[in-house]
Parts: sequence; structure tokens; C-alpha cells
Amino acid sequence: MSRIVLKFGTGILSRSKGRALDGAQFRRLSAEVAALIQAGHSCVIVSSAAIAAGVHALGLTNRPVDLPGKQACAAVGQPELMRLFASSFRPHGITVAQVLLTHDDIDSRTRRRNARNTLDRLLATSSLVPIINENDTVAMEEIRFGDNDRLSAEVAHLVEAKILLLLTSSDGLSDDKGERIPIVRKVSEVRKFVREETGAMSVGGMHTKLLAVENALAHGITATILNGRQPEQIAAAVAGADVGTRFPLPRKKSAGTS
Repeated sequence: MSRIVLKFGTGILSRSKGRALDGAQFRRLSAEVAALIQAGHSCVIVSSAAIAAGVHALGLTNRPVDLPGKQACAAVGQPELMRLFASSFRPHGITVAQVLLTHDDIDSRTRRRNARNTLDRLLATSSLVPIINENDTVAMEEIRFGDNDRLSAEVAHLVEAKILLLLTSSDGLSDDKGERIPIVRKVSEVRKFVREETGAMSVGGMHTKLLAVENALAHGITATILNGRQPEQIAAAVAGADVGTRFPLPRKKSAGTS
């Protein structure tokens, strides 16, 4: 069975325009991940939404726009994020583990090895799900640009996953007519369909998701961008069904071809 990394964006975990967590979503998504684990897969979740949790806990009217404000919200919201994951997985007999990383942790040879060893040990327990988030209180790049997309691809490589699922609030990548693109074999051919604007809850938008996809494919990991607001999309994507936008590994050239 495969190791699977699932990235949950703020848009699918929050309500009130990113100002509070959506408990119903946590329970449904946890149940779907639990079903994968019960089928024999190992799962790692890279989760955003700590800031959304902090906005609610602090009683703020709007999400902060300044970096210290976002970091303060993340510090307050991270425990609430983990509490909700823990309570959502508990009925399925699954324990969660918190892992906070920065890109420096991934880039450092020693810290990367330590992170990999820790995750390998956690994944050796079949009824446990590591929940990874950017360490927002000390890192700046992710809050400003990446929204955990890049981090999810790096984690997929770190744990030698076979599948990366990027869950967002859209049905996948759309063409210039607004139609879903079911499968993409060359990322360069669809980059023209990506709009540059981003919202309050989606820091990186589809652009950073395509960068994450490219990173995953380069390391032999298939990727799918799918709608995290629609039930049963996760199991369908793992089974290779026609949901979201799927990015299969490049076809190997036959012997004798140039």
C-alpha cells in the first residue's frame, strides 16, 4: 500500500471567510483519511488554517494583514487546529502527531534526516497520522507566498510518498472556458490558464500548486488537485478515478525512440 500526502488548504477547513474552523469539514475529511488507513495506506496531512483558528480564538473581526499579526494568530490557532484534528480522528481509533517544519528544516541535511527519521517512526504505527504545518511563528516565507503547497511536495519527497493530493475549494484546474481539465501530462502546457490573483485564504493560489506538482513529479510522485469540499473525492483520486485534475508521471520512452 502507498504512502499518501494530503494537503488541506485553509479554504476547505474554515468558514466565515477564513475567520473560524469548520468542524463538519474536519470530521468528514478525517473519516475519509481514516478509510484510507484502514485500507492499508499510510497518510500524512499537511494542514493550513492555524491563522483562521487564531482569528476566531482571539475574537478578531478580520484576518490580520501584517506579518506579526498573522504569526500571533498562528501561535494561538495551532493548538486549536490540532485539538480539532485529534477529536475528529479519535472515533476512528487514530492518534494524531504534530510536526512543525520550516523550509530551512528541509534544506538542512541534518535536520532533514532527523525529520525523515521521526516521520518514518510515526508512520510505523498504523493507527497514527502526522499533521504537518509550517512553523508560522518563526517562518515568514510560507505565510507570505506558499500556503503550504510547496511544503506538501517537499514532505511527499521526504517520506517517499507515491501520491500527493492537493485539496482546494475548486474542482481542479480549469481551462479558459472554465471547464475542468481532467488530466495534464505537461504542466508547461496548462500554466497559461492560471490566474495570478489570490484570495485572503489562498496565499499561493493555483500557481504554487503547479509548482508543488512539478516538484512531486520530478521525484516520481503522482499528484492530483481536487475539490476538498466535495465528499468522497479523496478515495476516488487514490483509485485513479476521474476527479479533479490528475498529473500522472511522464511516460517512459520506449527503447529505440529518440
